[in-house]
Amino acid sequence: MKRIVLLAALLAAPAAAQQVSIPHTMFSLPNGLRVVVAEDHSTPVVAVNVWYHVGSGYEKPGRTGFAHLFEHVMFEGSRYVPEGDFDNLLEAAGARNNGSTTTDRTNYYEVMPSNAVELALWLEADRMGGLLDAMSPTKLSGQRGVVQNERRQSYENQPYGMLWETASALLYPAGHPYSWTTIGSMADLDAAQVEDVSEFFRTYYAPNNATIAIVGDVNTDQVRQWVTRYFAGIPRGGDVQRPQIPVPSLASTVYTTREDRVTLPELSMVWRTGPRFSADEAAVNVLAAVLTQGKSARLHKRLVYDEQVAAFTAAFHEANLLSGDLWIRVRAKPDVDLDRIEAAVNEEVARLAQTPPSREELDRVVNTLVTGFVGALETVEGKADRLNDYLYYAGEPDHAEEDLARYRALTPADIQRAAQQYLAGRNRVVISFVPQGKTALAAEENQ
Repeated sequence: MKRIVLLAALLAAPAAAQQVSIPHTMFSLPNGLRVVVAEDHSTPVVAVNVWYHVGSGYEKPGRTGFAHLFEHVMFEGSRYVPEGDFDNLLEAAGARNNGSTTTDRTNYYEVMPSNAVELALWLEADRMGGLLDAMSPTKLSGQRGVVQNERRQSYENQPYGMLWETASALLYPAGHPYSWTTIGSMADLDAAQVEDVSEFFRTYYAPNNATIAIVGDVNTDQVRQWVTRYFAGIPRGGDVQRPQIPVPSLASTVYTTREDRVTLPELSMVWRTGPRFSADEAAVNVLAAVLTQGKSARLHKRLVYDEQVAAFTAAFHEANLLSGDLWIRVRAKPDVDLDRIEAAVNEEVARLAQTPPSREELDRVVNTLVTGFVGALETVEGKADRLNDYLYYAGEPDHAEEDLARYRALTPADIQRAAQQYLAGRNRVVISFVPQGKTALAAEENQ
């Protein structure tokens, strides 16, 4: 059994002292399926977390939205599980389940009493090995309609909802797999036929392109028997190559404006950074937190409390398999000119680039980030997802100490350098969402 050589510490302890322990065992089946088991007998609860190594970043132009479409189809029946029974069987056992899709992966999980683990594994194996047995034009059409309605509700008819699609197309060149959102386009969803989605499933939903993390009140030897019984007979698929695309640069600063059915103008500024676990990821994460995390964060204090021109500020760093982007979003008060917001953001970024944050400011942010990290591992589902996450991005599930060490090692000069290298004076995408008929509020170039 491999162990991350750490012990859980009190959440109130300093960041330098906080550590995490996830004892685990990892094994593989001959068909390529990799399994990580972490026993935790503190409560009679277990999480089964399946990652398929496919997301919208594996799709092709004209065939977008397929990974997210399968997030829905996978719950609609398989070889031995009639439509509706997947949820019904789990709910009868006291379990909950769901799934999610990103640019890089699709996951499906169940959290259940420990006496229902075998049921969850059988259900996951049946849809991995037998989903296409239950596929039909009628089922595809029904789930396509569900996804299209989700697109309408979450994107097209949601205030500021088209931000993500607008930003993706501006941040990445046409044809880049990050230039579209996980929801896909209406046209591509309309055009999808059963054979199209079936081929996508055969390519990516094979055991050699999946990992399972099982965490909680289980016996590792028993889990190995169950996994072998239910998954070993599923044939290995073809080798799946991860996308290999260099991080694209932003050739220039781009401004765009969208009128929306909103009352508050909002400014989004996005800069290109690097992919997950690149050398500066931790510094950029902390930089984002210095700007907007907490009441004393620089942008929040200036715009929300001091100048009172904003309703909220947010900054976050999306570091994915192929690339990364740092976002700053500020939702302004009514009729506030977004040029003023942009100028304030640029001034605060320039201030960090010129003068590093204090040691106390850095410690506050790092302590908060590390405490959140530790807190997420207090649940079996948090542990399971983190194990799968590390296995996918770092190549090993026991990467927690190396991950946390990046934050503990940061100095104020690292944050200053990150501001200089990625933000201050760098090309970016600037998106203004304004109330209909009020385009004069939008940020404009050279203001």
